[in-house]
Amino acid sequence: MRILTALGVAILASANAMAADQAAANADKAAIQALEDTYNEGFNSKDVDKVMSVYAPGKQLFVFDVVPPREYTSWEPYKKDFEGLFSAFPGPMKNTISERTIHVVGSLAYGHNIQTGEFAGKDGTKMNIVVRTTDIYRKMNGKWLIVEEHNSLPVALDTMKPDLLSKP
Repeated sequence: MRILTALGVAILASANAMAADQAAANADKAAIQALEDTYNEGFNSKDVDKVMSVYAPGKQLFVFDVVPPREYTSWEPYKKDFEGLFSAFPGPMKNTISERTIHVVGSLAYGHNIQTGEFAGKDGTKMNIVVRTTDIYRKMNGKWLIVEEHNSLPVALDTMKPDLLSKP
């Protein structure tokens, strides 16, 4: 009887721990979704500081982007990239995030999404672009931040030109 009682207690404790872990993972996932929403709000309002608030500071950030230079090895150059983007397209901007996935593993998480952007150039010319984004997040001092990002466009091999409106 004692063995059955001990086994029952162990099973209940294990089930409670799994439920607590799942609840924590769900909370972390919601926090990362909120981080992505903050990024998108900043992007759509051309608020560079709001956009950059989701990225890890200093050399803790690494980004592959779709525009030269190929890589950004810290926060400050990536901020300048966004400043350049927003000044190159002074008209209205709209970015939409879709096909979002987020996987939490302790204090690290990873995910990918599709970002569809609509831009208006200085001459009023409109441009649409679909970018594939993969992010790695780290929980730092209780807050989730992007520590690594990879943005890309597929390339048509016959022309070697980017497919700006890629679809699955």
